Amino acid sequence: MRRLRILSVFIMLLALAGAGSASATAAQKAAAAPYCGITWGSLPKAGGNLSTNSLLKVTTSRQSCYDRTVFEFTGAVSGYRVEYTDHVITDGEGLDVTPYTAGGAHLDVVLLAPVYKTDGTVTYNRKLGDHAVNVVRYQTLRDILYAGSFEGYTQFDQGVRAKLPFRVTVATGSDGHGRITIDVAHFWE
Repeated sequence: MRRLRILSVFIMLLALAGAGSASATAAQKAAAAPYCGITWGSLPKAGGNLSTNSLLKVTTSRQSCYDRTVFEFTGAVSGYRVEYTDHVITDGEGLDVTPYTAGGAHLDVVLLAPVYKTDGTVTYNRKLGDHAVNVVRYQTLRDILYAGSFEGYTQFDQGVRAKLPFRVTVATGSDGHGRITIDVAHFWE
């Protein structure tokens, strides 16, 4: 009887050890998987060409895995440069706007398009240093500061919680408006 009890305890311990290693393996796989399947990375991203279509507005939205910023233009656009930097320096004046932008990390967003039409009509009427949108209660976005437009290039300092993966996409909607979208993930993993 005693041997039977010892044998049953031994079998139970073996079963628990196997379950523990299965749990550890599952935990290791989960830890190795990218957050929400995101594989974007945080290296600089650039593409497209200079456009004469002008910026209309900036909007944001909160998604389950990332925060999104959309720059909308009067027509098709394709040009951008986006990268993490310690200092966002305005073109023309050379002013560092990072002290005025909330966030633990800063994306220097350069849109290869102006804020005015070819006839000089302003389509995005903001002053240098204006906060483009309200991002209260966002998980990743902390601020989006307008850093000016100079010789057809428009710049923003996008303050985020930390240096996190991001992607940039370009599209033209059925309304004919071009959109450059920046998604910044909530976490790495």
